[in-house]
Amino acid sequence: MTVVDAHHHVWDLSTRDQDWIAPDSPLRRNFTMADLAPEAAAAGVGHTVLVQTVTVPEETPEFLALAAGHELIAGVVGWTDLTRPDVADELARLLELPGGSHLKGIRHQVQGEPDPDWLLRPDVHRGLAAVADAGLVYDLVVLPHQLPVCVKAAGSLPHLTFVLDHLGKPPIASQGLEPWATDVRALAALPNTVCKLSGMVTEADLASWTPDDLRPYADTVLDAFGPDRLLFGSDWPVCRLAATYAQVVETASELTGPLSSHERAAVFGDNAIRTYGLEVRPTTAA
Repeated sequence: MTVVDAHHHVWDLSTRDQDWIAPDSPLRRNFTMADLAPEAAAAGVGHTVLVQTVTVPEETPEFLALAAGHELIAGVVGWTDLTRPDVADELARLLELPGGSHLKGIRHQVQGEPDPDWLLRPDVHRGLAAVADAGLVYDLVVLPHQLPVCVKAAGSLPHLTFVLDHLGKPPIASQGLEPWATDVRALAALPNTVCKLSGMVTEADLASWTPDDLRPYADTVLDAFGPDRLLFGSDWPVCRLAATYAQVVETASELTGPLSSHERAAVFGDNAIRTYGLEVRPTTAA
């Protein structure tokens, strides 16, 4: 089985600040591929998808160059300004850069947009259409109240694959299911959507979560999207606020325990390979 971590980050604070990290946070340090590689190997992860962290144009070319030089990274989800008039040309330029073949998707920090209908703006719609035309997918990083707008956006662009990061960040710490569950099922009803089984430990109580706290949310997306449209992601190093890399992999394995071996292979690798169009080599599961 080929094991893919479909969601992680890296950053170097000497290159640029990550202004979303609190001054006293344990995340306020550099996290590199040299840090991740041994943890991924120990967990049986053979490939990863590196995902954007900040909305600056310089980051994506840096990530593409990093991917070109590191065999662990099979794909990059980058950022570009979807509202720029020449967004199609900019996507073409990124694809031609060193490592450009690793560009598989685009993401924007929609969770931080004050406009609740940002995804439905005409200029954003045009940008999303350009993403689809470039053969890329679009990662959704949103909060639960933004899910209904995601449904409208995905419904209006059936030729674009939308990847929901972190289950849409359900309120696990407060054990709330609705309206998140209803809204995530509405998104899953659209065939051009998939979901990452990622980010759950940091939506739970950071100090005292258990797999049982996460199970209702994992079960909801497993039922809604099915094992053929669910992708495992670690959200490293953000996950370190609540769990080690190994614990995240082990917990995802436990939450998907009832699945068949074929279904587990889909969640832990095959779906990411198909969704992002990754070129990978076979590895073994943790």
